[in-house]
Amino acid sequence: MRIGFDISQTGKAKAGCGYFADSLIKHLVSCDNNNEYLLYSAFGNTFWDTEHGTSTCRLHKSNCTHLLDHLSHHESLAFWSTSAAIDEEKLGNPDIVHGNNFSCPRFTSARFVYTLYDLSFLDHPEYTSEENRWNCFNGVFNAAMQADLIIAISEYSRQRFLEIFPHFPIERTRVVYLGSRFQDGDEEKPVADLEPDNFWLSVGTLEPRKNLRRTLLAYKKYIDIYNDPKPLVLAGGQGWLEDDLESFIVNIGLTKHIRRLGYVDDDTLNWLYKKCWAFIYPSIYEGFGLPVLEAMSLGAAVLTSNTTSLPEVGKDAVLYVDPTSEADIVRELAKLNDGKLRDILKMNSQEQAKEFSWSGTANQVIQAYIDVLELPKKTSRKEIKKQFFMI
Repeated sequence: MRIGFDISQTGKAKAGCGYFADSLIKHLVSCDNNNEYLLYSAFGNTFWDTEHGTSTCRLHKSNCTHLLDHLSHHESLAFWSTSAAIDEEKLGNPDIVHGNNFSCPRFTSARFVYTLYDLSFLDHPEYTSEENRWNCFNGVFNAAMQADLIIAISEYSRQRFLEIFPHFPIERTRVVYLGSRFQDGDEEKPVADLEPDNFWLSVGTLEPRKNLRRTLLAYKKYIDIYNDPKPLVLAGGQGWLEDDLESFIVNIGLTKHIRRLGYVDDDTLNWLYKKCWAFIYPSIYEGFGLPVLEAMSLGAAVLTSNTTSLPEVGKDAVLYVDPTSEADIVRELAKLNDGKLRDILKMNSQEQAKEFSWSGTANQVIQAYIDVLELPKKTSRKEIKKQFFMI
């Protein structure tokens, strides 16, 4: 097979989508010498990395070819925004193209495989910007019409997709879980002034659906009740609609209790997960919950939400809260002061995390590629009308 793969979001300061594409392509190439991989550093018309030709994932194997590295933003928009079908010759005439950044271009020959992360922009439009909601919706809607196969990163995401697009054939969907990119022996970089086993940790892009403000309010109540001196460390890049988070922290009197680190590298994140008192992630909505899995894989005791995809990841190895209830979060934070319970959670987390691996994910994705080539192409206008307009 000639497999075209979107690596556009694997550059610097990558977040969830970028980590997915980065880890997946590295493990695909590592375990697969039989197929050819065509790697596109520019993909679709909604995401742009000014340094895409150098900052994105670079793989130097005989079965890997990097393409589109020299496109300017204008050239990339012209190429991917064409009203006609994409010029597949310029993409190396792939048999399959796998998109990972919400965009869904139209192909006439190649089968298109679309990674479905989540539908939070539909279920909670208040938690995202109008621009982001527009881009995500167009991508998913086009995928519902044109994609030959949907790879969902959780059963929750697949079910929500099929509820919203009930005419999409279920046999053209797969659930493929993520893995943890951290391994024993990876480099660790301590954070100055943080004492091991003496801080709470929250990791994630700063955006409303991560539920940071309610978490901060719950943490404030918790330290007022229990007089806990352990600071809460926030690690993650700036997203959207949280520009005044610092003012919020000041106004609720938490300035001296919060340590904001911003975006951190993997060596620092490795140390934080291993050395935190516990990892706190009461997110409102997730497509998978990669920080939960990564924290578990490194032996952290985890508190997370009982909603969306998160129970698929944590199973019985973590503490769950109702993310809409401050009182619930306070109560579960207090439980983590029980040393025996914390030790059990740390042990159970690492065992549960073993259920997920990137090598297993890569093998499932290769099988999905094989399967989709055996299916007829799905993008004829006649089929679209049949499925969506019931003609």
